[in-house]
Amino acid sequence: MKLVNKVAILATVFTASLSVIAEEKSELRVVTTEVAPKLYMLEGAGGFVGGNMMLSIGEDGVVLIDDALSSNLSLLKTAIKSVTDQPIDYLINTHFHADHIGNNEAFSKEGSHIVAHENIRHRLLKGAASSDNKKVVKGSLPVITFSHAMDFHLNGDDMHIFHVKNAHTDGDAVIHIENENIIHTGDTMFNGMFPYIDLANGGSLDGYINAQKTILALSDEQTKIIPGHGPIANKQDLQASIDMLEDTKQIITKLIASGKSEDEIVKLNPLSIYHDKWNWGFITTERMTRQIVQGLH
Repeated sequence: MKLVNKVAILATVFTASLSVIAEEKSELRVVTTEVAPKLYMLEGAGGFVGGNMMLSIGEDGVVLIDDALSSNLSLLKTAIKSVTDQPIDYLINTHFHADHIGNNEAFSKEGSHIVAHENIRHRLLKGAASSDNKKVVKGSLPVITFSHAMDFHLNGDDMHIFHVKNAHTDGDAVIHIENENIIHTGDTMFNGMFPYIDLANGGSLDGYINAQKTILALSDEQTKIIPGHGPIANKQDLQASIDMLEDTKQIITKLIASGKSEDEIVKLNPLSIYHDKWNWGFITTERMTRQIVQGLH
């Protein structure tokens, strides 16, 4: 099977696996945490609802970053209503995976303007599938796109949105709320877990590392980092992720240079030193090893 096909299947399994997790857990809900005045992190509790989200509320309107799996729309709306009765004016997509844009259509129908990197719109127009394997409809498409960066000056905040190349995908956006010292990374960070690098859709190991180094350069000891998945992070957590990724790259590069095949490398279990801390349900130590091998070929 060709590499691209194998990774495309992995991407499908990723979304499907997370959906199953959501169905199996009880008391599923979205909880809000105020990380700064009128700025909230939204995340799943009791199971998986989608990637971590963020909400900005103020006199200029409401901005939502990402919007969970489509199956959890009611849970998301309940959480939003707990902090504001205002509609969502702008909806920012950090990338195109269904656990981050599953409710684009629903919010678009209510008047939200969807903002994203231009590659997200391009991929959706080419037929990227939603979590229920249906073609993404027009209402899910971003209507405001950017190629490199853009800025929102709303609710007293300076929100800098910028593209990081070929990291988790080829359409990743990072959001830096400069005056509040908060960064939403999208899936360019999985806090305390091996990351998923979507090789079939433009992701790369080097791009992922570079994205994290870019975010690190914007951070200090007080920075609050909202990762795509996992608990809220800080600069030390991000540095730990970079160190792990650079070391695993070095380990596997040497094994590839010695002539070993992917299966031979997996059999050696070269990332065992990271298993206890970084292994998780979807990106296991074996899968992490395979995606690095595939990404380095």
